[in-house]
Amino acid sequence: MSRSHTHVADAVRDEACPVTEVLDRVAGKWSIGILIAAAHGPVRFTELERAINGISRRMLTLNLRRLERDGLLIRTVHPAVPPKVEYSLTPMARELHTSLTGLVGWAERHRSAVAEARAAYDTAAKQKPDTD
Repeated sequence: MSRSHTHVADAVRDEACPVTEVLDRVAGKWSIGILIAAAHGPVRFTELERAINGISRRMLTLNLRRLERDGLLIRTVHPAVPPKVEYSLTPMARELHTSLTGLVGWAERHRSAVAEARAAYDTAAKQKPDTD
C-alpha cells in the first residue's frame, strides 16, 4: 500500500472505529428492545424481562450494565425491602429512541419488500452458475 493510501486508511479507521463501537453497542440484539421498553417511563427489571421476549436474566443484567455505562440508562435504587430498582432513559437515549422508532417503522413498512427481494435474489442465484 502506498504511503498516501496508508494515511487515508488511518483516517478512516480513526473516524469509523468509535462510531462502529457505539453502533455495535446500541444496535445489539437486546439493546434496542431494552431502550424501547424503558422509553415508556421508569421500568423495573422484571418488567423488562417480561417485555423482551427470549432474553435471559444474565443477558438482561449485562446489557443493562453496558447501557448504563454508556450513559444511556439511569439506574435508580429506591430504599425499600426488598430493594426497588428502576431504569429510565437519559436525555441522550431519548434522542436515540426517536431514531430507533423511525428505524423500526421503516423495517415494518418494508419487511415484505425485503422478503420479496430476498426470494427473487435466491431464485436468480439458483438459476445461474456461481461466478464470484
